Amino acid sequence: MTHTPPPSRVQDTRLRLLQPRPGALASALLLVALQAGSARADTGDTPLQVHISYLGQLLDRGPVLSNLIAEPEDAGEQGARLAISDSNTTGRFLQQHYRLETLTDPSADRLVATAQQQYAAGIRFFVLNTPAATLQRLHAALGQDALLFNAGAPDDALRTDQCIPGLLHTLPSRAMLADALAQWLAVRRWQRWLLISGNTADDQAFAAAIKRAAKRFGGKIVAEKQWSFTTDLRRSAQAELPPFTAGPEYDVVVVADERGDFGEYLPYNTGYPRPVVGTQGMTPVGWHKMIEAWGAAQLHSRFEQQAQRFMNSADYAAWSAVRSIAEAVTNTGSNAVTEVRHYLLSDRFQLGAFKGRKLSYRAWSGQLRQPIALVHPHSLVSQSPQEGFLHPVTDLDTLGFDAPESQCRVSP
Repeated sequence: MTHTPPPSRVQDTRLRLLQPRPGALASALLLVALQAGSARADTGDTPLQVHISYLGQLLDRGPVLSNLIAEPEDAGEQGARLAISDSNTTGRFLQQHYRLETLTDPSADRLVATAQQQYAAGIRFFVLNTPAATLQRLHAALGQDALLFNAGAPDDALRTDQCIPGLLHTLPSRAMLADALAQWLAVRRWQRWLLISGNTADDQAFAAAIKRAAKRFGGKIVAEKQWSFTTDLRRSAQAELPPFTAGPEYDVVVVADERGDFGEYLPYNTGYPRPVVGTQGMTPVGWHKMIEAWGAAQLHSRFEQQAQRFMNSADYAAWSAVRSIAEAVTNTGSNAVTEVRHYLLSDRFQLGAFKGRKLSYRAWSGQLRQPIALVHPHSLVSQSPQEGFLHPVTDLDTLGFDAPESQCRVSP
């Protein structure tokens, strides 16, 4: 079957300054804005202009062997748009105006060409929802004074040894997701794991993160199997999966199937009556609809009103990137890249991001520290880091690669 990549979707969004929304949220935002404004010198009548680019790459992932609901084509872009709206709500009182330009396209060449045009026009802040290879090309094509945010590539190598100078990551790495899951399994004392992975490069990358997490948190992989069949499990899951998952007794099935070829059919079809976790079943995610505490319900409400769908991890990563820029601009009073970058990587930066913790960037890898939600489709099960996992600086650094494990150094 031939799969034609979706056409380009180009949008130049020049969002107007917004009136504050009624209710408690608007009052809180107004109070924050006025407090911040009182600490700022008078900037005159001309708003400080902050121009941001969002670039997203639409990927043709090939045929999926299940009826998996595809990720929306505007995943990520809608999060960036909401963050621009949020930033302009408070920016109105701080003499700041945020503006967004977006391009979502399947072609890496067109993304690179557009980024170069935007850079030539003066844009220096780029939020990128692309694979790692395109990130590398974009970095090479732009000047060293451009500030790039990775909101789409979970590759661990980008945080350890394939370092892109100055790149910040708002999307959690695979290692962070796997560690969040492994901590919860350790708390539950489910130490015997059956690991099942697909045969794509992404599946193998997540499986590698799971193996690393098992060693860190006391899990034992009693058996490892790879799903490499083209069977239509919509018709045969009940017959084929129980014998496939037979073997040494295990406490839990851990699945690495990022594309969704077979993992959706594992729950309730395993050889032993055991739970399924990983990319299917109970899943570690950067964001989910079922996160409702810490004001998240208000974030969801605003997002759903704008996008007419639920917010996902890609949206949240892009939202976090834009809001990081706005937070830095507000606290420095400057839109200069050097000042924004320095503030983001300093001990002073804290991002209130509806996760119950103030978020910050790791000075070595540029990764945004953040809790990881463990969810199934209709409920939040838990959030990692789990209680009792300690770290000399912050327990958030028990998720993913710590400073001694990374060759990257993005701190100025």
